[in-house]
Amino acid sequence: MQALTTRAKVAVNKKMTFMERLYLPAIVGGLRITLHHFFKKKVTVCYPEQLRPFSPVYRGYHVLKRDEIGAERCTACGLCALACPAEAITMTAAERKPGEEHLYREEKYASVYEINMLRCIFCGLCEEACPKEAIFLTDRIVYTGYKRSGFIYGKDLLVEPMEKDKRIDVSKRQTQAVLEFKKNPVYAHNTLYTKALKA
Repeated sequence: MQALTTRAKVAVNKKMTFMERLYLPAIVGGLRITLHHFFKKKVTVCYPEQLRPFSPVYRGYHVLKRDEIGAERCTACGLCALACPAEAITMTAAERKPGEEHLYREEKYASVYEINMLRCIFCGLCEEACPKEAIFLTDRIVYTGYKRSGFIYGKDLLVEPMEKDKRIDVSKRQTQAVLEFKKNPVYAHNTLYTKALKA
């Protein structure tokens, strides 16, 4: 009978030698590898009692920053959501009402801001796209859970606290050029806002 395709291979039934039939060389080789790793330094850590050293620019839990006087920096421009390759960020914009100047920095703010942590790939493109330095990825680890609904992080989990001593330090995530730019009062994007609140 002729084969339907030419992809068939002929199986070779090669006779095993006496040493191969004993399996002793293979067993000794496997034990040698096991003993080699047995005396090596352990690579496992007992988490959470022991923590691995993280890189200074490790990308973890997101945070929505406040400015120096405690107002939210986010203006709901949507650039972070547009830059997100996983489409994990959604937001709803709203207009600031009179008397809320101390809460929101601009006339427009994000009334709803959500990040789907199951879709997020922690690439950091959202913080690069943000013109107001409102969103940063911190060195904190995202918590685990058993339900998918718990991984939709809203503003209650993302916005940093009002108290200055509880703010999250993101200076390690900023380059030296960005830090020098912030020192120049001519180019600082919050100079006019700070002056307006002081007046």
